[in-house]
Amino acid sequence: MLDAIQRFFKNHMQDEARAITDRAATPHALRVATAAVLVEAMRADSQVSAEEREALQGALGAKFELPPDEVRELIALAEQEAAVATSLYQFTHLIDKGFSHEQKTRVVELLWQVAFADGHLEAREEAVVRRVADLIHVPHKTYVDAKIRARAEAPDPGKSE
Repeated sequence: MLDAIQRFFKNHMQDEARAITDRAATPHALRVATAAVLVEAMRADSQVSAEEREALQGALGAKFELPPDEVRELIALAEQEAAVATSLYQFTHLIDKGFSHEQKTRVVELLWQVAFADGHLEAREEAVVRRVADLIHVPHKTYVDAKIRARAEAPDPGKSE
């Protein structure tokens, strides 16, 4: 009897866990997760500049091919989610499981673009990018290459860092 109860709970709990994971990996959830980590990079320093907000909007618009009004809605939702999140893991887990290596590399590039947008890279911004890259399993060389590309595209690369 005990074995039957254990099998029942094991089967039903695994099915429920699979269902949650499947729901969590929807395109919408991946967009929100990506936006949330970008919001965290933008908020990593003590002030959010207009340049950082523009970089965030441009990055999300380009990455997901969204019109400006949908980008604004996505950012608002991501800011709400990030405000109540206990860690980056709930977002990075989705990105790690739902995106290919190339897509994860692009997320790291976008993080760098947001960090460099105001012409000044702070240690806290770099720490957020590094943490996200680690959590989504982007190799260090890819992380550095993404940083170099983003710095080259920054409005004033000489002022950054």
